[in-house]
Amino acid sequence: MLSLNSATTTRTTHNDIGYVRPPPATASRCDSVDRVSLLPALTGTFGDAPDAVRVGDHATDFADLAGAAGALSRRIKGARSAAVVATSTVETVVAVLAGLAAGVPVVPIPPDAGTGERDHILRDSQADVLLNATTGPEGVEAVPTRPNDRAPWTEPPKGETALILYTSGTTGKPKGVPITSEAIAACLDGLAAAWDWTSDDRLVHALPLYHVHGLVLGVLGALRTGSRLHHTGKPRPDLLANANGSLYFAVPTIWHRVAAAPAEARKLSSARLLVSGSAALPAGVFTALRELTGQAPVERYGMTETLITVATRADGNRQPGAVGVPIKGVETRVDDTGALEVRGSTVFAGYLGRPDATEAAFTDDGWFRTGDVATIDADGVHRIIGRASTDLIKTGGYRVGAGEIEDALLTHPAVHEAAVVGRPDDDLGQRIVAYVVADAVSEETLVEHVATTLSAHKRPREVVFVEELPRNALGKIQKHKL
Repeated sequence: MLSLNSATTTRTTHNDIGYVRPPPATASRCDSVDRVSLLPALTGTFGDAPDAVRVGDHATDFADLAGAAGALSRRIKGARSAAVVATSTVETVVAVLAGLAAGVPVVPIPPDAGTGERDHILRDSQADVLLNATTGPEGVEAVPTRPNDRAPWTEPPKGETALILYTSGTTGKPKGVPITSEAIAACLDGLAAAWDWTSDDRLVHALPLYHVHGLVLGVLGALRTGSRLHHTGKPRPDLLANANGSLYFAVPTIWHRVAAAPAEARKLSSARLLVSGSAALPAGVFTALRELTGQAPVERYGMTETLITVATRADGNRQPGAVGVPIKGVETRVDDTGALEVRGSTVFAGYLGRPDATEAAFTDDGWFRTGDVATIDADGVHRIIGRASTDLIKTGGYRVGAGEIEDALLTHPAVHEAAVVGRPDDDLGQRIVAYVVADAVSEETLVEHVATTLSAHKRPREVVFVEELPRNALGKIQKHKL
């Protein structure tokens, strides 16, 4: 395993050949489906059901969804790009599918986006129509859905940009990430193989519909595999538990809430697979879910720029903190600082209108720099230590991963959440500072706990107790706000 304190580690390349057991026979069914269509559920490949797609209290079938999207697509044909106010509704699903059918890049906008963020995304993407809205800013036409309109579904054109997703903007204004239909297909087929995800599944989640996890996996994934989809609207444990799914997607914040509701968590024991992503799942939540549901969750890793690249297989070894192995078509490597780089069929070609940022994001030999620090063991299993910019702390001549210290803090029974950062220090270069949500416990106790759990030089020099940690909508801790 790569050591973060090693200065001599050479690059090691990993792909999905050689160390991953072949999938069971049932998993290969994803390869037997006709993949000429990007979303074969909309062409009748998997049959239909009255509640094939349910969002909140609104249910529809695949055929009606295809017809509504086909009608809306004809009204926006020829637009430069189509922004969508991505509320958790069937209307959002229709709007996204309409853009795909029209061959118009779809630009999801968070429904709670401030005016500044919204206007930046609209200008940067050159959106000239706004869907799922009744009014738009100057120069952008609002195109509302007509509930009774229906027209045949049209297959999205190949080789074109399907989505323009925007980064979180933690290091400046959000950047546009063009995603092709081929990248979407490669990602979803890789995950279908890894998770034995088929039309027999019922997918349940409550994720936002403006990013990779909720939109690409949580909506387009269902329409590509043919699985039924139930978006519960709100991420409440009772709604998730009563949805009777076989496959569940959630972020750690939601899984933490589920684990804190034992009666609801136990109802998930009938599910086939519990998937966590978008941020690291705390070891305590991993253990609680395993005890309450009878199975350990699987974790996966990806970014807006790469879609999902690494995943724990359904038949793989499920370990706390491990995000698995590369999916088919993806390769990974780490450099001598532990920085993770990827390449493959799911990776974008470059930022929208930002050649400078694109050049900085790729190595000279074409690998994408994720900005994350990772370890890869002999079996190819990846563990994400954290962001290189905030989670690789250089203190007293050592390189220390913030995630390792956070995991150590979370093993103390009084600690509920933890985030570790490096602060400038005249003596050490950076000192380790821990922000902690905890019951009554002293700073000295937690410092000693880390020092005895890990090496002494990895102990926090300061512990700050807070009521909650700042997180974005996907549950990721926003360390720049600490």
